[in-house]
Amino acid sequence: MKCLSHVLTAFNPMLRSSLIAACVALCAAVVCVPAVAAPEDSMLANIKEAKARLDRTESKISKERVALANELRALEQQVMKLRNETTIARRKMDERTLSLSQLENRLSSWSEQQEFQQNLLSRFLLQTGVDSLSLSEMSLSDKVQKVGEKAKEFANQQTPNFSAGKVVLANGEVTQAKVLTLGPVTWYLAQAQNVAGTAERKQDLFTSTSTFSDTDTKSLASLASSGNGSIKIDPTLGRAATREQASEGVIEHVVKGGVWVIPIVLFALLATLIALFKVIQLWRLPKVKQVASGKALVNMVGSSGVGFFDGMQRELYDITKRASTPTERDDELFSALQQDKIKLEKYNGTIAVTAAVAPLLGLLGTVSGMIETFRMMTAFGSSDPEVISGGIAKALVTTELGLVVAIPALILNAVLSRKARHYYEELESFALVLSNDEPDVAEKSDQKSDGQKQASAS
Repeated sequence: MKCLSHVLTAFNPMLRSSLIAACVALCAAVVCVPAVAAPEDSMLANIKEAKARLDRTESKISKERVALANELRALEQQVMKLRNETTIARRKMDERTLSLSQLENRLSSWSEQQEFQQNLLSRFLLQTGVDSLSLSEMSLSDKVQKVGEKAKEFANQQTPNFSAGKVVLANGEVTQAKVLTLGPVTWYLAQAQNVAGTAERKQDLFTSTSTFSDTDTKSLASLASSGNGSIKIDPTLGRAATREQASEGVIEHVVKGGVWVIPIVLFALLATLIALFKVIQLWRLPKVKQVASGKALVNMVGSSGVGFFDGMQRELYDITKRASTPTERDDELFSALQQDKIKLEKYNGTIAVTAAVAPLLGLLGTVSGMIETFRMMTAFGSSDPEVISGGIAKALVTTELGLVVAIPALILNAVLSRKARHYYEELESFALVLSNDEPDVAEKSDQKSDGQKQASAS
């Protein structure tokens, strides 16, 4: 009771009152137990039956739980097994895919390697003289066989010996000759024609590139027969001979230009003759005496006499002496100056026309040559670059010749025109001094000159 009172004091008043009421009711129930014994027995019986049923249900649930747990564990094991099998199958599939891609890459690399090797074989055969048409018709085995043959030839070249071969001589004759090959140089000896020289190989034939003298031919024949002798080696490998054959003189070079060279050459000759004539004419003209004023003229003529002036300047001075009036004097001076100008500038226009027309004629010849070259290309094809380059070179000869003619003609025209203009300007300045408004200068100068002559005579 003391413990109960301690517990009750620990709760709040409301809870304490509730507990007291519950205790009172319990005591009353205990007191009244005999009166209500029958309902309690049935209740207890029901509780026991429910408890027994609950125990049976729990036991059944426990059994079923164990079975379900075992079944769940078996299913989980199956799932784990299937997952492992799936992982293994997926890994095998990845390995198969990876192996296929590796095989494809390897096959691609093999194909590239095969193509590279075929390109090497083709390039080697092209460099050794096999034409592209025959090479395109060869199979891989043929190419390998051909390379083997070339290898044997190279091996034989390491120990050079004379062998039989067909040689195309310089006159176009094909003959059987002894051939000696050492590296890139080949010599031939045609004993039937007593001809020897160097050659180059073109397919199955050798073509002569140069011919030896009699002394060199005998030396090569001695080498072929006895194994002792000396031979000539061209260090340029035939390029020097080719350049010497391609060299040409000036006349041959000009003739290549064709028919349009003729008018260019004619214009050049005409301009040259006129230029020589004008040079002689202008440089033979007497120097113009510089006169600053009329008084200076009187002094100059008085001291030197009438013969002080020469050429065109003397003619202008004589006109001043003959004129009776200033107007007549000026008109005659103007007319004389115009005639002198025409005389000085005569034929200069022809040189200027030559300088202008020569390049145009050269261009016309080039255009005509290019048209002819393209016409030949249309008819015979453009497979040979030497034919095309040769036609273009011939077409450009006229342009070259036109410029060669035009440039000197232009320079000569400028020099001669400047010389004539300068001489005319000096004459014009002298005429201005003669035609001034001062008293008659020529008359005064004559009087002074006559006075000096009388004084010298006395």
